[in-house]
Amino acid sequence: MSTAGVIETQTLEVSIGPQHPSTHGVFRMNVTLDGEVVVKLKPVMGYLHRNHEQLAEKMPWIASMPYTDRLDYFCSMSNNWAYALAVEKLAGITVPERAEYIRVIMAELTRLQNHASAIGFLLSDCGAWFTPVLYAFRERERILDFFEAVSGSRMMCNYCRFGGVRVDLNEQTLAMARGIVERFPPFLDEFEKLMTENEVLMARTQRVGILPKALAIDASISGPMARASGVEYDIRKVDKYGVYDRFDFLVPVGETGDVYDRYMIRILEMRQAVKILQQALRDIPAGPCQNPAVKFRNFKIPAGDGYGRIESPKGELGFYLVADATGKNPYRYHVRPPSFINLTVLEDMCLGHKVADVVVILGSVDIVLGEVDR
Repeated sequence: MSTAGVIETQTLEVSIGPQHPSTHGVFRMNVTLDGEVVVKLKPVMGYLHRNHEQLAEKMPWIASMPYTDRLDYFCSMSNNWAYALAVEKLAGITVPERAEYIRVIMAELTRLQNHASAIGFLLSDCGAWFTPVLYAFRERERILDFFEAVSGSRMMCNYCRFGGVRVDLNEQTLAMARGIVERFPPFLDEFEKLMTENEVLMARTQRVGILPKALAIDASISGPMARASGVEYDIRKVDKYGVYDRFDFLVPVGETGDVYDRYMIRILEMRQAVKILQQALRDIPAGPCQNPAVKFRNFKIPAGDGYGRIESPKGELGFYLVADATGKNPYRYHVRPPSFINLTVLEDMCLGHKVADVVVILGSVDIVLGEVDR
């Protein structure tokens, strides 16, 4: 009805999911709309909960390593490293220099394939093309072939071990890695030529889903999302874990904090990852890939607690571990997943936008539900 020329409308509550949107996993959003404009949004998660943390508290320390693969199934190499780092801090285990370089190589290759895929899916979420996904997966396949050649598995790699890595890199696999890195800059040039100045991408992403810098800090947002909002914070620079202090690389930072900035930050981070990989593959030293003092049979940790974290492709991935007097398995095992934390500001970014923009904003967060639900 209308009064004095003013049209009065009712809000509409819509449940989107639990499969769409598009589809980054089994996820649901309860959205309140005024016409097509979002006035309220509540993320609903938990459909993929697998009791990861309590399972780990009933198993030996090393038995949880393959479970970390399933957190972010795009980034099992990074997940392995974060858990291994936490245990090594708690147990006082040193890692051979060659193993540290191998971990960096695996982590940065993981960053490349994660960011390329995330951007491909984002463009698909815009409703424009499927082509970027195919371009991204073409390069991702080469990286997964390398992971398979080294670890025996393409996605669930179970590769890190406390004190090093399970399998060393030989000349053949090192040459394979160098070939991937050598061809990645031309791929990025091709990728950007297709997308960066595309008018459809700019129209759908610029000034859309803005995350203010102050809110990003207050909500503990990390990774590309935080840096796109102007937060110059990268754990590789802050903690200098592994051997990251030996590499020359920059931390790209955005200004607006919109979907377009989050796209550009991932492009720039891939270019910096290539720079790190070139240095790591050039300088990798000889030596063992595993600390021989670490024995996994009857492995125990002295009583205490500790937190280990890395700059995963999606942000800060951390493991908080507590060892009791027995030391045989974790008394407490807690995961700090970036996807879950970054998802908490979804409503703030969507308010005032059209319902069609919600899928694009969600895609720019780059979540994986295995990590959100745990």
